[in-house]
Amino acid sequence: MEKPEWKTDYPVLEVINKRWSRRAFSDAEVEDDKLKRLFEAARWAASSMNEQPWVFIYGKKGSEAWNKLFDSIMGGNQPWAKNANVLVMCLAKKNFDYKERPNRHAMHDLGQAVAFFSLEATELGLNMHQMGGFEDAKARVYFEIGEEYEIGHIIALGYPGAPEKLEEPYLSRESAARTRKPQSEFVFENSLKK
Repeated sequence: MEKPEWKTDYPVLEVINKRWSRRAFSDAEVEDDKLKRLFEAARWAASSMNEQPWVFIYGKKGSEAWNKLFDSIMGGNQPWAKNANVLVMCLAKKNFDYKERPNRHAMHDLGQAVAFFSLEATELGLNMHQMGGFEDAKARVYFEIGEEYEIGHIIALGYPGAPEKLEEPYLSRESAARTRKPQSEFVFENSLKK
């Protein structure tokens, strides 16, 4: 299936325009070298004071880690995420290593690392779909995650698959038009008042 039509209002890098969070995944295995490239892309993201507070826990389909990650995902995401070859949990360390003071930029920095990961995945022909719908407490128990970390989300990762494998309402969402707010709603000069 070709992606639904969309057009940016202004020219952007092709990899940005191609990025799309599909829910349909194929059965193809994600190669280890490609996984390493994704985490390497994340590694080179900018971060406050070069702290690099991001942490990733992943599992390939069939592994104990994948099963635990999948079990942590809420029911609304499981019908389509079950087809992803890799699941990745994204965390941020809440405090700077330096003097153990709070890092209020940790989640922002995690977001930058995941954005790099996302663009690398797109460039490699992979698909990733981020999910905020997961059970934090369950994931913490499964992976022994202390309160010094904040869990951001879980990523379903794999090669794009046939949308016809999806059940509703996911099938119709896969072919829906992609929309974005116009810049006039979130870009302001001098003040938030128009």
